Amino acid sequence: MNFRPRVKEEPEINLIPFIDVLLVVLIFLMLSTTYSKFTELPLRLPVADADAQRDYPKEVIVAVSSDGKYTVNRTPVTGRSVEAVSAALLDGAKAGKDSVVIISADATAAHQSVITVMEAARRAGLSQITFATQPSAQAGKR
Repeated sequence: MNFRPRVKEEPEINLIPFIDVLLVVLIFLMLSTTYSKFTELPLRLPVADADAQRDYPKEVIVAVSSDGKYTVNRTPVTGRSVEAVSAALLDGAKAGKDSVVIISADATAAHQSVITVMEAARRAGLSQITFATQPSAQAGKR
């Protein structure tokens, strides 16, 4: 007779079959779920006629030439400082603080010239700024 105490083996949990089952369930759920209900948002986009709703008195068009000269509403600005451009913007803003500043800069104009116009608009209290561009087809013809 063998009266020696037996070595108790700790029960071992094998996780590999459990992970396999979870992966199969995950793949099943991914394939069977439709996401179309969650990705669609009911939107009603506004309809606009660009020429009919365009309000020309609210526009202040600032042109920046390649050599750094400024014109505000086709009136040349004397000087190239922020203060001179800001004063010209205040004179050209017929709608007051609701005016939209349109910066039409030459492609070869210095970056600082455009930043000067933006700083002048900020000092004049004009917060709506946009940039004028042209389609690439027209740029190739020049």
